[in-house]
Amino acid sequence: MTPTQFCFASALAVMIALPALAQAAETAKAALKNPDGQDVGTVTLTAVPTGVLLDVDVTNLPEGTHAFHIHETGLCEGPDFKSAGGHYNPEEDKHGLMNPAGPHAGDMPNIHVPANGQLRIEVLNQMVNLDSLLDEEGTAIVVHEGPDDYTSDPAGDAGPRLACGVIAK
Repeated sequence: MTPTQFCFASALAVMIALPALAQAAETAKAALKNPDGQDVGTVTLTAVPTGVLLDVDVTNLPEGTHAFHIHETGLCEGPDFKSAGGHYNPEEDKHGLMNPAGPHAGDMPNIHVPANGQLRIEVLNQMVNLDSLLDEEGTAIVVHEGPDDYTSDPAGDAGPRLACGVIAK
């Protein structure tokens, strides 16, 4: 191979590899289960320059408005999922997207599930990064029975936990 051919081949290899590298963003997943252990969806978390993008794809959830949070411990033992602990809150802020002393890093907007129980949305959480969510204790995604009121401390008066999934690589 001549030097010119080698340079061309090297440049071509780099041009082919760059799009693949750009698409190889760091991701994690949480498989959501209900208190009976049945699959009710997945949340795919992707690291982005401004936080974490959560791609939420749920099925068989009850119709209505539900609180949607990241919880502090990577355990989802049913039927109450209290093993997931409280909201992810490394800065020890108050709860609530509308609380002047908040929010927790794990506080996110409510989700609104239609009558068919299926929902696909994306949520950007700019208060977290994927590395911190995948620490030794891990973290979990929790869907609550009721809506988050965005102010009540410590959990937004959202009621029992309806679904839970451990965030894992």
